[in-house]
Amino acid sequence: MKKTIVWFLILISAISLIIRYSGVMAEVFLGVKQKSGISVFSLPDEATVFLDGKEVGKTPFEDKNLLVKQYDVKIEKDGAYWQGKIKLNGGTLTSISRDLAKDQASYAGEILTLQKGKGLTVISNPGKSEVEVDGKSYGETPLTIDVKSGEHTIVVSHGNYLNRSIKASIPENFNLTVSVDLGLSEADLTAVVSPVISQTPEVTVSKTPTGFLRVRDKASTAGKEIARVNTGDTLILLEEVNGWMRVRLSDGTEGFVSSRYVSKKSP
Repeated sequence: MKKTIVWFLILISAISLIIRYSGVMAEVFLGVKQKSGISVFSLPDEATVFLDGKEVGKTPFEDKNLLVKQYDVKIEKDGAYWQGKIKLNGGTLTSISRDLAKDQASYAGEILTLQKGKGLTVISNPGKSEVEVDGKSYGETPLTIDVKSGEHTIVVSHGNYLNRSIKASIPENFNLTVSVDLGLSEADLTAVVSPVISQTPEVTVSKTPTGFLRVRDKASTAGKEIARVNTGDTLILLEEVNGWMRVRLSDGTEGFVSSRYVSKKSP
């Protein structure tokens, strides 16, 4: 009888411990409560930062206790602004540095994102920009470079656009993605101030049999899949090619999607 009581008490204690620490175990082993972070810098500083429409602070701004998800980020001061969708990865800090402007033609800045992997990925607007890392030329964007972990200096340039120089550190076993918007030089800016800038054509992803749409590196089903987009996502239309559309995603990635599963948005 005593043995039965002892075993019963042990069982009750074990159940209590499991209930008490189940949240901790889930966090440690499953990453259920894993957080992410964001740091925001702007020129000029003291700009207001909004996350999903909610004002959260002024630049320079940092929050390391955010949920792992996609956020609508807006930075604004005195009519100049920048806005974009940023996906935060668990256990990493995403850095946004933007020169604020009153029109998209003057946008400049970069977004640095870490994810598990290795090397350095650089994408840019405009595309086909020259990339130098630590003084060595690696070709045109978009590209992925096998560089060692540690601190690097990345310079992105394109014609009459202003060069962008970024210093960044790549941790061991991580890939750093740098998404760069180059600003026009003063001479070029004077040329775009007077004319009315036409609205950028956009397309919306329709329903697909798989629930998503593949983005490929060329206008063919034989093209390599480089990304996926979901029903309802909005993409920037760059050109139409024989039943395919070359589009730009919210993170700057450019590729081809089947025209069959997208529809043009009304202006």
